[in-house]
Amino acid sequence: MPFEPKFIPKSGQIDFTNIRRAPVINCLVKYKDNILLLKRSKKMRLYPGYWSGVSGFLDDDQGVEAKVREELKEELGISKEDILSIKQGEVFEREEEKYQKTWVVHPIFVSLKTDKIRLDWEAEEYVWASPKEIKNFDVIPGFEKILKSFDLMI
Repeated sequence: MPFEPKFIPKSGQIDFTNIRRAPVINCLVKYKDNILLLKRSKKMRLYPGYWSGVSGFLDDDQGVEAKVREELKEELGISKEDILSIKQGEVFEREEEKYQKTWVVHPIFVSLKTDKIRLDWEAEEYVWASPKEIKNFDVIPGFEKILKSFDLMI
């Protein structure tokens, strides 16, 4: 099976592959009363087959909101016109011995005008689930804390 393409940093980008502390965003994407869950591709190096929100490294000098818009466009085909709001939660750290990383997690809550998305290679499927249904999915470690950041309980 082919694997995640090798990351080649663009000018000004940081490669966090072998760096212990890595800042990331994880976006809860909401349409009406449901949250988007993405099943990470088995080709992914990190957490293959787990369910998560839209995520990405904060690996350049863009601000958090600009990075969120970039990831939504890249992973879901969502344009800025389809975004109603972007809210940031409280940043927290999560130790992950499996990958020898300390994730510096920036929780994000995004409301959309549409539920029409187009997945890229990073996810193999998606569902729109109520917050209560999320407990039925094998989510990435720490995802519950992202939900709690926005008072969403599972």
